Amino acid sequence: MIGLSLGEWCPVMLVFIVPPDGTQHIVLTPNLAAQCGYSMESDPWGNTRIYSSLLGCYVDNRDDQTFNVGLRLRLYGPTRSAVVTHDVKQTCSYTRWASREILCDRNYMEVGHLTSIVLPTSKGQAQDVKEIDTIPDVLSMVLREAEQAGYGAMVTSTRLVMRSPYNTAETYSGDVSNTDIKFSMEVFRVSAYYKAPHGLSVVNLAAACPTGGVLYINNVISWHVPRRVTPLVDGSFEILEMHMGINGKRLDGSQMAARGYTLTATDFHIVIEIPVGSPDGHYKVGKSNYQYHIIYIVEPMLEVLWRTTDTQDDTRYKVLFPITTPPMHQHPHVQESKFVLLGPLLHDVVLRNITFFTRVLTVEESNARGVTVLEHRYSNGTKSISVLVPFDADIVLEDASEIIDAKCHLVPSYWLCIKCFSDMTELFVSLPTITGTCDQNQFYISVKYGSQGNNVKAIVGLHHLTPEMADYQFQENSTHFSLVLTLSSPLPPLPSECYPNGTMTATAVKVDSVTNIIPSRLTLKDQSCKPAFSDDRFAYFSFSVASCGTTRTVSQPLQCILLPPRQTLSCYYVVNETQTVGFSSQPTHYEPTAEIGSGQLTVQMRLAQDSLYELFYQAEDYPVVKYLRQPLYFEVELVESTDPNLELILESCWATLDEDRSSLPSWDIIVDRCENPDDSYVTIFHPVVSDARVLVPSHIKRFSMKMFTFTKDEEIFVHCDAEICDSHSQADGSCRGQCVQPAHQMNYRRELKRDSTNQMQISSQHIVLTSGENI
Repeated sequence: MIGLSLGEWCPVMLVFIVPPDGTQHIVLTPNLAAQCGYSMESDPWGNTRIYSSLLGCYVDNRDDQTFNVGLRLRLYGPTRSAVVTHDVKQTCSYTRWASREILCDRNYMEVGHLTSIVLPTSKGQAQDVKEIDTIPDVLSMVLREAEQAGYGAMVTSTRLVMRSPYNTAETYSGDVSNTDIKFSMEVFRVSAYYKAPHGLSVVNLAAACPTGGVLYINNVISWHVPRRVTPLVDGSFEILEMHMGINGKRLDGSQMAARGYTLTATDFHIVIEIPVGSPDGHYKVGKSNYQYHIIYIVEPMLEVLWRTTDTQDDTRYKVLFPITTPPMHQHPHVQESKFVLLGPLLHDVVLRNITFFTRVLTVEESNARGVTVLEHRYSNGTKSISVLVPFDADIVLEDASEIIDAKCHLVPSYWLCIKCFSDMTELFVSLPTITGTCDQNQFYISVKYGSQGNNVKAIVGLHHLTPEMADYQFQENSTHFSLVLTLSSPLPPLPSECYPNGTMTATAVKVDSVTNIIPSRLTLKDQSCKPAFSDDRFAYFSFSVASCGTTRTVSQPLQCILLPPRQTLSCYYVVNETQTVGFSSQPTHYEPTAEIGSGQLTVQMRLAQDSLYELFYQAEDYPVVKYLRQPLYFEVELVESTDPNLELILESCWATLDEDRSSLPSWDIIVDRCENPDDSYVTIFHPVVSDARVLVPSHIKRFSMKMFTFTKDEEIFVHCDAEICDSHSQADGSCRGQCVQPAHQMNYRRELKRDSTNQMQISSQHIVLTSGENI
């Protein structure tokens, strides 16, 4: 296997294979990559690795010993006009061939077998593959049909090679269970016939690749592979070599020890263990219930060489196996000094919006309201997000002064709740809260620290409250502090407040030093101004600054005398000053109602050029010519709508030879929302996720199908009935999802279509299916 590493690649990259003769450049599509022995992987930082099989298509093969591969990389910047092209070449030597070589890569299975004769080659290239006929176990087909179905075949000077993508109609899954652990394997079998000088020769080939066997124990990834792979080993055998690697590169013992990797073998298993977080993998944000989760991705390689006892044939078995851990919940760390700091976070976390008590704001809207939201990046690739909220911001709730238990008056408290969404992160922040009670002799006050911890300073009068101030019986722990004030404790001056609307408030408290005062009989200078509330311990006043005998001058404060004990209350107002008054609208407390209206929804069907669904055939491209058994990738989309409550459902799809959707003959593709169970080449639904183009995944359905029914060189048309439903409406029983019931429970035949006003009818343009003989 040849590996090419690229760093810092642009957002969009096209890869072209450069054949040895250099006469043409071939676009490396996902289908061609799986058929020809190429694969590619990128990490979140844009580092890209491209792998090529030594026996891949378009590799310059010199007598199965020296191999040259050439690629042209076309990298696009933010605009399609910014293009950079790189030509990359790699040369590799390999002479340690086993009788049988099996390779399991990310997207294909490959098996190569030593032939009993030396076959001629031309110009250092593999023999013309048209000299091979293949017969997979479940279906007979000639080479041309096998290639059209996505398989690859090749004869070199000494070897016969077959290659298959995963999950084709001819591969099958099987379980290997020799202990309490079940191993799922993807199996590919083929009998290949080739022309030799003495006549027709046949080789039976098989490949089996693991698709499971991963356990996660105590923060360690444990990957189990069966020691005996049943489809590949029949009798007794001996393991000659075992090696472990990362990203296709073999590691020696010292490298494994330095990373904490182990490779062991038992009677039943070969086990590779990798600590989660090892430097050869990388973390990535994982989405799960809108909480902050991370996943760890690493790609180990297992290489085993064994020899069968009866034939003395060697088999080299190499598996590249990407592993992704389940989402691991991480509680975001919060620091607080003058602001809230959330982090460290992974680099691919994006702050979308912030939910406050009263509203949800984007980052831009938060900054416009005085909230400072900043992102801080660090050299190790992580970052933090800081949120600085002023107390006077309209998103901070203030509990006004109030009477607690009709006895104790407490100062205002401020509350802030921040919920930061980065697609999966939630954070709540609250400031300290104050509660209190009192009896006939003492006040009892408790302060609960907010989510920022005990970074709180309490002031009584003009002094900071400390444990040394014995008069207040001060106590604290990790979550609270409390104090007790007796009526004889030193008290601050008479609490009073001045308001911009010209209102003053004051509270008078009875102390032991003045025992003859009755609070309810206290008045202001104007003896008609009595307490708004009083009991036997305190009196609470609220009055206008233009009443109750208040005196005022332009240069002096407003003053009011409290009798007895003749204490003066003062308020200062600046006469000549400009003030900025802010206001914010509050949502109404009733549910809005929508009037009945009407509109039109549009549904379109498009044919994609490959399984990535990034490029589509345009009107001028039709008729599109496709080989029989070549997959057709369709996308049906609800356009001109952004309502996330709507979901597009494909009720039924079928193909005809005529543009008339009711014409015969026809072949069912989707029946009652599910794949046609009568089709041996089953239609496949492809998942749809959000990206730069897809804003609402529920508005799109994707499926692929292979046409086997109609005769060669025919035009076909694909038709669908789609329904638009409300996924949040319990009344809309039709919105039960795409294929929610097993195939054997379906109400068969599309003649049973419902008459629904939400149903849409769409059809594709004509597609020419050909066997290839006329092209």
